[in-house]
Amino acid sequence: MMPPRWIRHYLFAPVVVVLAVVLLTTLPVWLLLALAASPLVPGHLRVPRLIFLAIVYVVWDAAALVSLAVLWLASGFGWKKRSPFFQRAHYVLTGKFLGALFWIAKWSLHLTIDVVGTDPDTGMPGRPEIVVSRHAGPGDSFILIHALVNWFDREPRIVLKATLQWDPAIDILLNRLPNRFISPGRPGNGDLEQVVGSLAHGLDDNDAFVIFPEGGNFTPQRRTKAIAWLRKRGMEDMAARADKMQNLLPPKPGGLLAAIDAAPDSGVIFVAHTGLDKMITVADVWRELPMDKQLVMRFWSVPPSDIPAGEQERVEWLYDWWAKIDTWIEENRPAPRPWSARPSAFRP
Repeated sequence: MMPPRWIRHYLFAPVVVVLAVVLLTTLPVWLLLALAASPLVPGHLRVPRLIFLAIVYVVWDAAALVSLAVLWLASGFGWKKRSPFFQRAHYVLTGKFLGALFWIAKWSLHLTIDVVGTDPDTGMPGRPEIVVSRHAGPGDSFILIHALVNWFDREPRIVLKATLQWDPAIDILLNRLPNRFISPGRPGNGDLEQVVGSLAHGLDDNDAFVIFPEGGNFTPQRRTKAIAWLRKRGMEDMAARADKMQNLLPPKPGGLLAAIDAAPDSGVIFVAHTGLDKMITVADVWRELPMDKQLVMRFWSVPPSDIPAGEQERVEWLYDWWAKIDTWIEENRPAPRPWSARPSAFRP
């Protein structure tokens, strides 16, 4: 259960800022300790790179909080924070901070990303898009939103888990923008499809509505449980189709269907990626990092005219796409990169 907002904003946020100051002033000590421990741990400078990245993230979070406080003051102590000018200012701030975090992550983790397929600004410029992505850890969310804001100049609206509000910068920033934090399966959430539909309503030409139909990160245990849930409710055809997919959870169509109904002029962009699948828990992060990999993201663009009209047809259409994405993931597992390779960016 999430603590009240006043605790998250007025207790957690100052603690993060103070912690960032402490870590910055003691940075040489941490790096020396990390270098001393490095020979004891496998991986090329794994400990220093992870310590550096952790400190950078805390400092990044604190800098975002300070910037958000400045915007709050400039908007008249929050009075005008929902105005178009300050909404745009918050999107610009999002892009700057995600760009900085992405650059640091690429440098410290020896990571490159190759993006292929139709992106949100080549198929139909000026058209709102519903972006439908697989979910395989928090890293994919950061990279996807970074791509939408900085590479494609989109203003995303996101449906995401309430637990992300434990991070005070994410909590404050995303609650000032048109996003929705949800806790699936818990009382007090109301009709989730209605929430999704209201958020997708009124998309303009540079908006991108982002949804993760799986409802959570993929794990083999969750996959087995989700398929059993479908069978228990008599959805044998969907369970059989989900059973053939080895890399994805069966999609929950309700949210996507509500978004399509609320934004009928929008296209749909499906997004798949490989490389972040195994980074879910702290233990996973320790095992997988430093990555030294090339990650691949794939976009497929579907115009509004190609979206089926009926509800059952749309459900089958979504499962068809999920099967295609599952096959693509299996065929595009990333390989480790040699240290002689130089990082490259998809967009400058």
